[in-house]
Amino acid sequence: MIVVLMGYMGSGKSSVGKPLANRLNSAFLDLDCYIEKQQASSISNLFETKGALEFRDIERKAVFEICNSHSNLVLALGGGTPCYGDILPYLLSHSNVFTVYLKASVKSLTKRLITEKSNRPLIANIPDEKLSDFIGKHLFERSVFYTQAELTIEVSSMQIDQIVQEINSALN
Repeated sequence: MIVVLMGYMGSGKSSVGKPLANRLNSAFLDLDCYIEKQQASSISNLFETKGALEFRDIERKAVFEICNSHSNLVLALGGGTPCYGDILPYLLSHSNVFTVYLKASVKSLTKRLITEKSNRPLIANIPDEKLSDFIGKHLFERSVFYTQAELTIEVSSMQIDQIVQEINSALN
């Protein structure tokens, strides 16, 4: 089984993915890290040099490649990954994939992301006082994709081990 974690940046996909993989005796793979290694470039540099469309094509190919070459994996997607092209329909139709949306409130995302802005190209140049509005708007636009996941977990007030347990229970 490939457990695919999706959600907005800062929702805890990587933080949950590693202990979940341990619990499931699976490997863990962060899609952004996979792409950075494969392309020998950072995500922000790929966006800058290749543009958004070419990056999304690289991302799509990586998701398809990973899902076709692994059978036991926890995969953390990039925040925008399920929102472009045919990636989400592919994941939802793949018989060996289980999708999980880690749903976090705008308030909790803002609190988490305000200290990480320099590491997040999408929000790096947004003034602190406008960050919450940006996240709210962006999350609203993406929620139509995220909510198609087979399991949605409201993670804002949960500890990582509780989230891992909830996903594990849903799989059993």
